[in-house]
Amino acid sequence: MTGRSGWGAWVDRRLDAIRGAGQWRSVRDFDAAGPAGRIGDRDVVSFASNDYLGLTNHPAVIAAGHDALDRWGAGSGSARLIVGSRPVHGALEDALADWKGEDAALLFPTGFAANLGVLSTLAGPDALVISDELNHASIIDGCRLGRGPVAVYRHADADHAAALVDTARADGRRPLVVTDTVFSMDGDVAPVDALAERCAAKGALLVLDEAHAVLGPRPDLDGVDHLRVGTLSKTLGALGGFVAGPRPFVDLLVNRARPFIFTTASTPADAAAALAALTVLRSPEGDALVACLRGHVERVRRGHPSPIVPVLLGDEATAVAAADALLERGLLVPAIRPPTVAPGTSRLRIALSAAHTSEQVDRLVGALAEVAGARTG
Repeated sequence: MTGRSGWGAWVDRRLDAIRGAGQWRSVRDFDAAGPAGRIGDRDVVSFASNDYLGLTNHPAVIAAGHDALDRWGAGSGSARLIVGSRPVHGALEDALADWKGEDAALLFPTGFAANLGVLSTLAGPDALVISDELNHASIIDGCRLGRGPVAVYRHADADHAAALVDTARADGRRPLVVTDTVFSMDGDVAPVDALAERCAAKGALLVLDEAHAVLGPRPDLDGVDHLRVGTLSKTLGALGGFVAGPRPFVDLLVNRARPFIFTTASTPADAAAALAALTVLRSPEGDALVACLRGHVERVRRGHPSPIVPVLLGDEATAVAAADALLERGLLVPAIRPPTVAPGTSRLRIALSAAHTSEQVDRLVGALAEVAGARTG
């Protein structure tokens, strides 16, 4: 070959640009079952996982997955509307609907796919999607797939969202307000009650992504049209996504949501594991796990509303250097850089779990003060 041209040259230029911007990423193996494991030959405690309650390794959750694997095999074999649905899928949907206090729920392969399904189905040229400026990538992509207009409101500003609802009404469009309840990079909380009040008053549909809401908020959604999107991979420690809400909305998704219709059903083992995890969560043991997680958060940053604790450092190089220094101390805390966050806001992103021990959290607090100058408590 005499040189790269065409597509190969274009890929090379893109890769060079990523490296030059200090945004290079690569996959690394973490050999672990829980927060403690190994990266290469180094013992490491991870503060990067979204397994907030440690249910991935709960004996009842593991046993349920094993039983489902033995009964139904490794995969579902087809989309659920073909032949891929198993009894455990329906049982999990019923349990999720009951947990959320809704009429019905529908499973998706991932939380990302759930947002794509909801927004691509309900948006359109005759609607206006009104989206928080810091919403997750899955919401952004779902808005794009809706093939209709999108308006972005200032972060956590319910009045701005309400003004955009008025704009939609004036233009004869159906208004749909969508927000994360807990934002994945800052760990802050949306003004859900205020948004619900304004949507109810103005006839807007409110779509909430509750993926990270293990510690709340617990919204009052009486009187407002709404859907609640969630994930099985964080609070419940398995894999998959779901949407819960009024039965007619869920029926529409069954019949029109392409990420549900045209994909193989989630594995029976994942569904069974999530169902077992939900049973644990809704028990006194689950209450104790939530309280443990709340205590860890208080130790790292008093009064913070979620287990996602950011340490803002500014530029990419500083964040990467801090993450490397923590890894040298046996602590995995990822550096989050553009384009995931805005330029100049690179950070360490701490994700706490009830599976962490007090000693591990104390190690983290001390190392953060030493490496990043982060104040805690």
